[in-house]
Amino acid sequence: MMWACIAVLLWASSGGCTEKANTSHLIECTAADFYEKLYSGKMMFIYFEYKVSLTISLFLVELEKSAEALQDYGVLVGKVNCNKELVHTYCTDEKLLHTAFLFRGGKEFLGLDLDTVFDVNSIVSEVLFAILREEVKYVHTDTDLLAMEKAARGKKDIVLGYVRSLGTQEHRSMMETAYVYGSKYQFILITGGPVLKQLGVNESSHASGVWFLHCSGFTSPMTSQRCPLTPMRKSLSTLSLHSFLQLMEAPLVSEVYDDPSMVEPPQFPYQQIPQVFLFSHPATEHLDLDTATTLAWRLRGLALLLLVHRQSAGVKTPDEYNVAYRLPEKSLEVKYLTLHNLDEVLGLFINQEKEEEEEDEDEGLEDEEEDFGNLDDEVAVSVYENRGNSLDLDSITQLTSDNFHTAVAQSSLTVVLFYLKWDAVSMTILSSFTEVAERLSDSGVNDVQMSAVDCGEWTDLCAAQPGTPDPVPFQPITAFPSILVFCPQQSVQHYRGMLGSEALHRFIMLCRVAAPVLMSTQEEVTAFLQEVPHRELAGYRPDRALGLFKTPTHAGMPVFTEAAKALRGGVLTGLLTEGLAEKWAADHTVDLPAVLVFPSWRTDTHPTALPVSSSVKVLLSHINTALLHSVPELTVENLPSFLSLGKALLLLFVGEEEDEIGQRQNQVLVEEMRHVLELGGDLMERFLACWIHLGRTPAGMSVLGSYLGSMPPLPALVLTHLPSGDEVYQYPPITPIAASSVLQWLQRIEDGTELPAGMLGEDSWPPAVEFYDFLKFMDMQEPNSAQQQPPEEDEEGQEVNVKDHVLVDTTESSSTAPVPDAHYEL
Repeated sequence: MMWACIAVLLWASSGGCTEKANTSHLIECTAADFYEKLYSGKMMFIYFEYKVSLTISLFLVELEKSAEALQDYGVLVGKVNCNKELVHTYCTDEKLLHTAFLFRGGKEFLGLDLDTVFDVNSIVSEVLFAILREEVKYVHTDTDLLAMEKAARGKKDIVLGYVRSLGTQEHRSMMETAYVYGSKYQFILITGGPVLKQLGVNESSHASGVWFLHCSGFTSPMTSQRCPLTPMRKSLSTLSLHSFLQLMEAPLVSEVYDDPSMVEPPQFPYQQIPQVFLFSHPATEHLDLDTATTLAWRLRGLALLLLVHRQSAGVKTPDEYNVAYRLPEKSLEVKYLTLHNLDEVLGLFINQEKEEEEEDEDEGLEDEEEDFGNLDDEVAVSVYENRGNSLDLDSITQLTSDNFHTAVAQSSLTVVLFYLKWDAVSMTILSSFTEVAERLSDSGVNDVQMSAVDCGEWTDLCAAQPGTPDPVPFQPITAFPSILVFCPQQSVQHYRGMLGSEALHRFIMLCRVAAPVLMSTQEEVTAFLQEVPHRELAGYRPDRALGLFKTPTHAGMPVFTEAAKALRGGVLTGLLTEGLAEKWAADHTVDLPAVLVFPSWRTDTHPTALPVSSSVKVLLSHINTALLHSVPELTVENLPSFLSLGKALLLLFVGEEEDEIGQRQNQVLVEEMRHVLELGGDLMERFLACWIHLGRTPAGMSVLGSYLGSMPPLPALVLTHLPSGDEVYQYPPITPIAASSVLQWLQRIEDGTELPAGMLGEDSWPPAVEFYDFLKFMDMQEPNSAQQQPPEEDEEGQEVNVKDHVLVDTTESSSTAPVPDAHYEL
């Protein structure tokens, strides 16, 4: 007996696919056993383990969890340790470390990147999706859906499922159900697109959904060419979907000959469904059946309908009642009603359904007030949560029509925030603005005046037009919030950067530096190029530009000076003249006059040399172009400046590196993008080649998902923001990213032979209310006002009650939808 046990142990340790620790359904295969099972035709999902990083360790845990679930669908789940066993191709190519493989019919069926199979739900859903790729169809437009309905009419019913993204619990539920019911129903999966409008779904909603299309019998009294449609009203799960399909098999109308109180409650699988009883009279039997059928279609998925033959001896219900119903689980009591039309019957269950949904929401928001759920964005929520905390505005000066000119003239640098008290974004920025003011005060910066104007109160200042008796040095404020910078004897500067406190603080600190800085010694130039202007900016490397002129009176000097003022706050500018300028020109082999540009991203000290243009606009354009990285990394902060170029984005998405190999792979990909630029020539003039590191900029994941409708495997290369349209193109995921292949793909797009993979959203955020002159309206309402004016009219000539309109808009929501301004859209 002892020797038999030893023999079994030796066999288990030397070969064969073994279940891990005898407690898991995950199998560990030798090379020989892998080939044996492969040639036997078994379906297998295998990962070839070579190097184990943190990401791969987490994947292996989820792979083990999925083994038991996939076993129910005839799929063996396992791994091969390539450090011990050599499987040709799969164990010899390190590029396959981030891929798991599905084998079917004795050959490789599909490779799945680990980014798409990151947990048990995504593994099960993606494997079943691959297996059922011929059975589960995909539609994008309503035309596609109509074609599917016509094909299924008289043959099969359709189960249409919408999931916001693949690899989720909802996606898994759809695939598991399709595996079981695939031969009975035609399953369709959608993840977005125009077909949602036909179904009445708001794509911004986070809820998945299922619809049952009754196409097989097509026995609905409706005459439409569309199959009758029943929505599943419960959240999408495997159990709820199974129950829903069982309910769709229930008889449309059941006829009974007993009193409703004697009819048994619904049995499995319908025990959670209400019962509705209608009463039939002998004289109107056929009409009553038609009425019951019509109502049954409207109640489909909400309740079971039974038609009671009132002439039967067992029916004791008084004639005054024509409807009865019984609710599940609450009691066996039957309630009797007298209703006048079918809508009243339908309303019983629709209202009940809404009440149940509201109860669920209340449970999830135990301590929240009722109007909290009506807030429409994160900024509004932030304002709402801090509504009880009044801002300390002592650190900023409140400007009015009376003190504006005096206050601006008294300070060498005045930063003014124009805001509206009822605008959620304005109040959030006011908080950040106050933080910056306090930070400047604490650090001893006393040459900057931080000020604010409440444009809801001082509309005459914010909406002042040029040419008025007391003109202001800026155009009327039409976007809120807006930040302007004033310096005596200089043009007003509009701050267009990020509205966070850190970016604004950095901008103000750079604005304190003269533009340009006049330097006369080499030491001053060295300090200008290497040091930051204030200790508060330690660790930050600003862009710099040097103007070189032979004489201070050169004709190009005013052009450079005006350009330097326009760049103030973003780029440090310096000025060299005479002998020092000639020395720098000789050192960098340029002719005077010239501008040397030192981008912050460049590690070497070799600047880009530019000629001095005759136009400030042209010179600014050349400087901004020289500051751009050849293949820049996009971040939330620099994205607006790149979008403002108006070029299409050739955008590479790379994942977070787990080790040095991942870092090198990402570096190689970025370098390949540079090769695309070098080889593309004139073709690439229309595109901005750039990349996003999803580890440093996690927001890029939602951007990529919105472009394509789901998260593709990484790396992913897309072409988007085309000036000619809203199409989004995806570089073929299975094709290596090589410069020559990318250029061929771009040429196919140019030729119109490449199909788009998605479309940019058409979202817009118009202002919730117009900018009204409230002081004027108050004057108009004065009984003795000498300036009574008729009501305003809109563009179509219809009378507008301004007071009522403003009150409605400002009380219905505590937030204001942003206007299409760069701060908001990005």
